[in-house]
Amino acid sequence: MIDTHAHLTDPRLDAAEILGAMEADGLSRIITVGYDRFASYEGFKIAQSHAHVFCTLGFHPSNTDEANADEYARILELSRNPKVVGIGEIGLDYHYDDTDKPVQLREFLNQLDLVKSADLPVVIHMRDADADMFSIIKDNLHKLPKRGVMHCFSGSLESALEYIKLGFYISFSGAITFKNARVAPSVAQGIPQERILIETDCPYLAPEPFRGRQNYPKYVRYVCERIAVLRGVSAEEMEEITTRNAYAAFDKLR
Repeated sequence: MIDTHAHLTDPRLDAAEILGAMEADGLSRIITVGYDRFASYEGFKIAQSHAHVFCTLGFHPSNTDEANADEYARILELSRNPKVVGIGEIGLDYHYDDTDKPVQLREFLNQLDLVKSADLPVVIHMRDADADMFSIIKDNLHKLPKRGVMHCFSGSLESALEYIKLGFYISFSGAITFKNARVAPSVAQGIPQERILIETDCPYLAPEPFRGRQNYPKYVRYVCERIAVLRGVSAEEMEEITTRNAYAAFDKLR
């Protein structure tokens, strides 16, 4: 299996222990995702030191205060490295009342310019910003030559299908296993299988039966198994499908 979205740089995780157990845990690849300066550059270092770990670089919408022209130049330089498979996670997050939307919008557009320059897929973070996100993506497709992934997707089936029409993949996290999950299961059932990705977003969003505890890349199998049940296929088949899709979504993954 491939965990397409993990945060190995999070201090709650023991990256060395996770990487040492990858084979035993049934993991062939992990993508450690950048969300601020530290996570991007430390994730890059981890990817350099482990053959089966890859990384993305970028500034989460809540961390755009760290973003500037110098940081973008550094990310662009690092993006040429074979182990850097995407730019992200970037996007919009309007969840909190004190959100500075103009700053988020400005830096999201700046990072889309970075995506174009790097010629890499984008990893999109979206929370409570559906209308603005779709409008921006649709108007800036020319900056997204390799499209990308709607990470930890929480929107409707109709919304997912619209993003798929634009060339995006839809990624599911442990939230799809929650007993109160309603929308995500219908999305997983309703989209084309060739657009499904799985992730943990660890250390967040641990799946059932670990909900509320710390999450780990090895728990991506619970996401895979849940989607398999929803689509009426074996876990082995869904593992093959999502692995194939990960290689298609991130063309530098190998």
